[in-house]
Amino acid sequence: MNKKFLLMLIGVLSFKSVHAQIVQANGSSTVYPITEAVAEEFQKEFKGKYKVTVGISGTGGGFKKFCRGESDIQNASRPILSEELENCKKANVKFIELPIAYDATVVVVNPKNDWVNEITVEELKKMWEPSAQGKVTKWKQVNPKWPDNDIKLFGAGADSGTFDYFTEAVVGKAKSSRGDYNASEDDNTLVTGISKEKNALGYLPMAYYIENKSKLKALAVISQDKSGKKNPAVLPSKETVENGKYIPLSRPIFIYVNEASLKKTEVAEFASFYVKKAPELVTAVQYVPLPSKAYDLVKTHLEKKKLGTVFNGHSEVGLKIEDLLKKESKL
Repeated sequence: MNKKFLLMLIGVLSFKSVHAQIVQANGSSTVYPITEAVAEEFQKEFKGKYKVTVGISGTGGGFKKFCRGESDIQNASRPILSEELENCKKANVKFIELPIAYDATVVVVNPKNDWVNEITVEELKKMWEPSAQGKVTKWKQVNPKWPDNDIKLFGAGADSGTFDYFTEAVVGKAKSSRGDYNASEDDNTLVTGISKEKNALGYLPMAYYIENKSKLKALAVISQDKSGKKNPAVLPSKETVENGKYIPLSRPIFIYVNEASLKKTEVAEFASFYVKKAPELVTAVQYVPLPSKAYDLVKTHLEKKKLGTVFNGHSEVGLKIEDLLKKESKL
């Protein structure tokens, strides 16, 4: 092959690679494994014609970017909140809300912990409520049957949707939490911390727990019904999320698609591919897929560009899959 021609060919291929059409996704570390899996399959399917970047800045941090029009796809482990809705409105950012899976927030301890296998929501509240800061520092203070060891707490950072949901489900108000704990928006950082500290307790998405089962021990959660009666202890699993027994720490997770971005071929192709591949890839990365009729609804919402949210600017604790379906069918 002629040397000059070879150099020209390399130049053309390099130009195509550098100028691949880019889809920008950002937000939740919980949703990241799903979107990253979809992105990898999408890029293979289109043989490098499109590139997808998937960033992690937490659900809250991601919505800041999304509502400034800086990303095409927002990964969210909770619904969009009122303040974020207002920010999107001010910037004239319109969006399509697409639930893509269910997740369980798993309460975990170090495997060397031999004194606790189950925990009540009330005990979690004692550990995590703002008034516990600097005061509830020992396991024994939460339950007299537990040892007089220091508690080392690990949890999501304030920009995380998991933080918002956990605090609302456990403490009773979103973002209401003690501040003296090891915080990170990166769940892998939490896994590392908990796995190295015998007296650790933390919370993280189910996929990260399943991926690191040898390093962590999940606790069964005991909730109460409306009358105050305690429910049986329930471990997080695909089955207990699907049947609504793992409460109040099961929740839907989402992507939000910027309507204006759908005018770009690469974003329209990616969003369509995402909805098509979600059932298969959600399962592959250890999340709980929605029923097929839910994905049919999601596909319809995308095709018809149904704008807005069904959540009115706030999360709903303990929302079962059938309840989510009812909400989505009204959009």
